[in-house]
Amino acid sequence: MSQPVLPTPRGDGSLLLRRIGIDTLQESVVYMHADCHVCRSEGFEAQARVEVHLNGRAIIATLNVVDPGLLAVDEAGLSNSAWRALNAAAGDRATVSHAPALDSMSQVRAKIYGNRLDAPAFDAIVADVAAGRYPDIHIAAFLSACAGGRMNVQETIALTRAMVAAGERIDWGRAPIADKHCVGGLPGNRTTPIVVAIVAAAGLTMPKTSSRAITSPAGTADVMETLTRVDLDVTAMRRVVEREGGCLVWGGALTLSPADDVLIRVERPLDLDSDAQLVASVLSKKIAAGATHALIDIPVGPTAKVRSDEDFLRLQRLIEQVADANGLNLRVLRTHGGQPVGRGIGPALEAHDVLAVLRGAAHAPVDLRMRALALAAHLLEFCGHSRPGQGQSEAWRLLDSGAAWAKFQAICEAQGGLREPALAPLREPVLAASAGYVAAIDNRRLARVAKLAGAPSAAAAGLELHVRLGDDVEAGQPLFTLHAQAPGELAYARRYHDAHPAIALEGHPA
Repeated sequence: MSQPVLPTPRGDGSLLLRRIGIDTLQESVVYMHADCHVCRSEGFEAQARVEVHLNGRAIIATLNVVDPGLLAVDEAGLSNSAWRALNAAAGDRATVSHAPALDSMSQVRAKIYGNRLDAPAFDAIVADVAAGRYPDIHIAAFLSACAGGRMNVQETIALTRAMVAAGERIDWGRAPIADKHCVGGLPGNRTTPIVVAIVAAAGLTMPKTSSRAITSPAGTADVMETLTRVDLDVTAMRRVVEREGGCLVWGGALTLSPADDVLIRVERPLDLDSDAQLVASVLSKKIAAGATHALIDIPVGPTAKVRSDEDFLRLQRLIEQVADANGLNLRVLRTHGGQPVGRGIGPALEAHDVLAVLRGAAHAPVDLRMRALALAAHLLEFCGHSRPGQGQSEAWRLLDSGAAWAKFQAICEAQGGLREPALAPLREPVLAASAGYVAAIDNRRLARVAKLAGAPSAAAAGLELHVRLGDDVEAGQPLFTLHAQAPGELAYARRYHDAHPAIALEGHPA
């Protein structure tokens, strides 16, 4: 049998690039034929780390070797992220070589074995992560080695500083610069857009950068993306803030603490969010964005992220120590975390709640309104705008007068225009099997149900909560309504809840 005639390799060793159309999120992947002359001559094996060069650009990518049929021997396929990173075009040819040695991995291995790392070690690791030199498996190893209380205060300070140093740092040339963050674990707690609108309407500067969801059904950036554009660069962000006094943008589109967004991407499937990583992630973003005064909201409840007073005090001390070491004025608030906030859980549903509060609608969720007002009041006093004890009345005035709503509209218009969030085409109520009162709501299970319904990837998916703790419920009454964009996701979420109920009902005492 005659052998197939293989293409003759070019003398420069280059390979014709092809966009394979595979979504590998932000990890760059290159695909090569098993008989590729470059693979053979360089001794490449599957999962090797290689460097791809094109027109003065270079990326580090993970190699996948494919069987005959998908690629010719003189071709290299690129994942979507690798194609974008190289700014490749049809017909381009690139060279592929061994990636440089990753010296900082020795520090990761040291951490895995329980050793303490110093500031230069974290600088090296974070710089390599930000530059895209770590594959996801190495990032996962680093995150795991730092989880479970394996980081002390000095290490957390060093990690925070390394994350700030790896990117840009904005200087607004004035003070105070306000910021606010919730550590999470409480579905629907979307106070940030309301707080930014109130604080900016008061004349303070609040350039808010937010992340997408890590382990929750929605992050602030996911919610705001249903309302306006959030992927602004630093120049556009500055323009919005100088014009309106505030913004609500996605931190991943900026070069502020860029390693954080890479780490978050790997944390998400691991469902991992350690105290040290949480503190370094939150504070590095605040510091890089130029904040001088930050308010940290820590909800505490039996099924929140922070479950006890002991956990709260430990996290509070760590945040305050790291903030103090970095010159950031910080105030930590302990808030109630026994049940979700608002009605919607999921990007678009939470956006509807935010709009209802800002517009002063009669159906606006009272708990979301009151939490946002309390946080805004603390921030107004903390930044010196209001005298102690007067922040609450000022926050109420700005919200009830419509000034906060006008400011929110102006910020959204400056970011690209305000739009109404979509509604999911599929909805199914989940009914109470018996009469009683709502004795407990499991935040984690309810968040899981919303995620299985499609949130946050499907922006309109999630659930709408109809009951609160202590409410009387009749048999057959809707406890919440599932929202989904696909029948399979709707059924999947319903099956999970049937097996793991998130709302506990108890009969009334005799």
